[in-house]
Amino acid sequence: MLSARSLFTEILDNDESFRLFCSIAASGESQGGWENCRIAALVPPALAELAPKIARHGADEEKHGRIFNGLLHGRHLEPTPVPADTDYTMLLERSGIGLAHSRLKADEPLGEQDIVTYLAHSRVTEQRASEQMALLVKLFGTHPEIGRAVRQIARDEDNHLAYCHEELLRLARDGHGRLIQHTLRECAMAEIAIYRDVSVAVMTHMGEILRWPAAKTALLRAGIHAVHSYERLIGWRRMTSLAMPEPRLRNALGGGPVAAEATT
Repeated sequence: MLSARSLFTEILDNDESFRLFCSIAASGESQGGWENCRIAALVPPALAELAPKIARHGADEEKHGRIFNGLLHGRHLEPTPVPADTDYTMLLERSGIGLAHSRLKADEPLGEQDIVTYLAHSRVTEQRASEQMALLVKLFGTHPEIGRAVRQIARDEDNHLAYCHEELLRLARDGHGRLIQHTLRECAMAEIAIYRDVSVAVMTHMGEILRWPAAKTALLRAGIHAVHSYERLIGWRRMTSLAMPEPRLRNALGGGPVAAEATT
């Protein structure tokens, strides 16, 4: 039977597919860490109180990259180059979603509108990350090899999502509401298209490694496109709504970064 559990189990049980899975994840997290650290360094004076939270976000993402590399090292595997068509973060950047890397590499302070763009982009992508990690916790939260890693990353992603909600609501109260809603919608519609393309690419590469039959690959591709159709019609709304986090998740990034637990 074709299920999320059976698919992920296939990927985890094969060294080469596991190597690609962890390499893609580590690369994306490390890239996100760099982006957040640069944004933290360029926060405008009017929003200076956000800088340590953005830096914490970046430190968490870098930590996640180390966790995925640690999982590779646990099997005595080295990271593999990430195929360009699976590079989610770079494809988002090239599509104009979020802040351009050329802007982040400059030493000029960002404006308040740039911070709105950053937080809206993060609100959308952290929704995706939180959902993906929740699925992995459900499927493999007690797995002896990856269980501890996915539980820790899932907690962090929930914190990141809560932080985005809270800060965007604060900025909306300060008069940025219309810009926030426009940017959230724009980011969400672009993200779901890129997520579809990346999902198809990842499944294609995994299918080649695992030698999936053409019928299985076609079925998976159809499922990915069905999810995309749903998200274009209705599902995008979950990425654009804003709600105050429950009390335990408020000021989620107000403390210092938490060190990674051992993964082996």
